[in-house]
Order: sequence, then structure tokens, then C-alpha cells
Amino acid sequence: MHRRPKRQAFPLDMLAVDRQSGEHLSRQLYHGLVAIIRNRSLAPGSELPSTRSLAAELGLGRNTIVSAYDQLITEGYLANRQGARPVIVDLPDGPRETPPEEPPVPLRAPSRRGEELLSQHCHHGTAGRFAFHPGMPDAASFPFGVWGRLVARRASHGGETLFGTYDVTGHPALKEAIAGYLFSARGVRCRPEQIVITTGAQAAFDLLARLLLDPGDTVWMEEPGYYGAKAAFTVAGARIVPIPVDQERGWRLDPPDVAPRLIYVTPACQHPLGITMRMEERLRLLDIAGTGNSWVIEDDFDGEYRFQGRPVPAIQSMDRSGCVIYVGTFAKLLFPALRVGFMVLPPELAGRIGNALSTTGQFAPLVLQAALADFITEGHMSRHLKRMRRIYAQRRQLFRDIVAERLRDEITLSPAEAGIQVVGYLRPGIDDIKVSQAAARKAINVSPLSKYFQETAATQGLVLGYAACDAAQTRDGVERLAAAIRETLG
Repeated sequence: MHRRPKRQAFPLDMLAVDRQSGEHLSRQLYHGLVAIIRNRSLAPGSELPSTRSLAAELGLGRNTIVSAYDQLITEGYLANRQGARPVIVDLPDGPRETPPEEPPVPLRAPSRRGEELLSQHCHHGTAGRFAFHPGMPDAASFPFGVWGRLVARRASHGGETLFGTYDVTGHPALKEAIAGYLFSARGVRCRPEQIVITTGAQAAFDLLARLLLDPGDTVWMEEPGYYGAKAAFTVAGARIVPIPVDQERGWRLDPPDVAPRLIYVTPACQHPLGITMRMEERLRLLDIAGTGNSWVIEDDFDGEYRFQGRPVPAIQSMDRSGCVIYVGTFAKLLFPALRVGFMVLPPELAGRIGNALSTTGQFAPLVLQAALADFITEGHMSRHLKRMRRIYAQRRQLFRDIVAERLRDEITLSPAEAGIQVVGYLRPGIDDIKVSQAAARKAINVSPLSKYFQETAATQGLVLGYAACDAAQTRDGVERLAAAIRETLG
């Protein structure tokens, strides 16, 4: 015996449509009906009005009602009956629709690792604010016409090899091009099979932290140092031990009582100070790593941009024990949004890395990789790099001159010889966090130096990127920064 559908007054006042809204009327009706069903304003088994009668009541077309009903039937809110009105399905109790005026229900707490991940510091800047975001290259000078043609060519003639999830460690042509470039520019000795393409340097740090570290392992990190790498190691559960670094004494690498599992350094252009690791320090670092069976991550931050002498060869070129992992990125050479970086791994680790990459999904689109390979092998990158070194050298000098003229009593710039950013040390009594906040209100992106200190007493200063600004933007930016400092001092 069939149970007769329930007859219950339909709560028409709960349905409202706004003809001025950008949302389609059938979707508005759908959302209203879902709220009625989930809040049990109509009991399960109740009939809905016929499409004709509801259309007349609401002043809508019948097709609008039919569309909403069909969607509810498809999703299982309503049961369709041949020749009769649909009825509400008896669904299990679940979360009710929350009225807009009520506060949202708090989310369940993440894991301890998730909470650590959510609490890490980041600084990505704001679009359109070129002064003075640290490490930002001049994207306006990039040859996008050439790049667009290369991407279009690969997209048009890529065939099946570029449109699947193949070559997860990297497109073979790009790996070969990078191997050749690294040998000539940085002295890195490797085979293409040792190169792994990642979605930027930060993705490499995250993957390496998970591959090489267990909770409680010790990581040596420069202090001040790159907080992005520190975040990856911290989330992996590592214990961070600082390597003090400063302009006068360089890297203080004392023999450890207990060997670290991993040592992270930026030797070509220390981040954020911009100094270069001396040969004595490089040899001492390799000796400590070899004796303690430690891994070394060499982050080649801004190594291509050196304004006195030739770029210094990478530590990887001196490694004979297979402990150094070299990490690089095209973010500064080309533009950050490309999101292509790479690692040079020891052969035994490179041979197994594909499994880890498949698990994490940290591999860049093959079409972009193939276009980048063409950009390198056809000589476009070397020409672009040569041009940008000249432009950045001019902008660096202009920036230093304007700061020395306009802010000589407040800021002392570091004498760094490499990189597309510079540290400005603030005179005593000026708080770098307050200055950075005041600068942000004036559309200036600067990073407080104190954020790069985690374990030791912080030095007050600003990390200032000058490369993305032309002469007019530099002058305007320095004036705004001067106003921000005045505001901070009251």
C-alpha cells in the first residue's frame, strides 16, 4: 500500500527572487528551496506546488520553476513521480542552512602540522606596487613578444608529449638546457638526469624538507635568513639552529657538538644581506657536512646578478661527496609568475625522485617547460640577462644615490655587491615593522629586516628591492618611504 504524500501549507514567504541580481532566477529559486528542505520547513514526504501554480504565485516563467525542480531532483532533494507533483525526500539530519545574520559555525581544528603551516610568515606584496618589493625583477623589460611566440609554437605543435602528465621530473629538453647553462654560468657539474624541475624554489624546499627530515632533526640556517625555507623546515618538524651571518664576519661556522641533518645556505648572494661566502667558509662548510654526513641545500638566490667581478662558482662545483643539493629558480631571471624552479640532486636521490613528485604533484606544465627550453637554447635568455644586468646596475646606483641624498640620517645602505635588493639599516630608535606598515599605507612594499631573525636579537632595518623601478618610480618611492619614516617617528 502506497503512503499518500503529505499535504502541508507551502511557506511561500521563504522564497524571494531579486530581478536586479546577477544570479539567474532559477538558481535563486533553487537556493531558496534547498533552504526550505534542509531546515525542514516542509516535512519529508510533502508535495511541492505544481510548476504552474508556483510560477503564477511568484510571477515567474514556468520554465524557471521546471529548471529549479529538475536540479533538486538530480541532486536527490526531491523524488519525481510520473504525472504527479514531486515530493521531498527524507534525508538524514545534517547541517541546516545558516541564516546570513548568524555567525558561521567554527571550523574543526587542523592538525598540529597544519596549524604550524597556517602560522608561517609570508610576504608576496601587492600588484602594481613596484617600490620596493624585495627580489622583484623588472617584468616590464621582459621580451614577452618572443616568449608568447615560443609558447604558442609549442602549444600548437606539442603533440601528445606535452599535454599529459609525462616526464614528471622535467621536460628532457629543458633539463639539458639548464645543465648547459649551469655549467657555463655557475660552474655546476651535473648530467641532465640529475635535474628536477619544480614549481619554484619554495616547492623544492617543501619537497626536500619532507624527503630529508624527520621530526626533531637539526637544521642549520643562516641568521638572518630566508623565512620561506625556514617555514618549510619548521613545518617538517625540524629544530632550527642559527648560523650567525653579518657584513663584517661573514658566516660563523663553528664545528658542531652534534652534526646537523641538513645545512641551508645562500652563498652566492646571502638572503637578505647580499654578501658572498668566502672560499675559506665554503671549504669549512663542506668539511663539516662531510664529517657529519649532513645534507647541504645551496640556494642560489640572485647568484646571476653580481655587479663587481664575475659570478662566483657554486659550492656544488666543489662537492666531491654528493652532499650538496643545488636549488635555483627562474623567478629573478625571467618573472616570478612563471613558477618554474629546479634542483640538482645527487644521482642516487635523483633516480627515485619521480615517485615523490607524483605523490605531491609538484611539477610544472610541460608546455611552459618546452617553451622555456627554447628560450634558453635559442639565446633569448642570455641576451635578456645581459641587458638586465646593465639596467639593474644603473638602477642600483641611482637608488643608492637618492637614498643617500634623501634619507642619509635615517638609513644606511649595506655595501652588498650582488642581488636585486639591498638592506637599509635604520638608525637607533626607528622600528622597522612600524615603518613597513606605514609604508604599506603609502603603497610601498618593503620587508622589515627583523622578520629575517628567528633565534637571535633582531637588527632593525628594511629589505628594499630596487630592480622593478625606473628613475621616476624610484624618486617617488623614496619620497613616500621618507614620509612613512616621518609618520613613524611622530
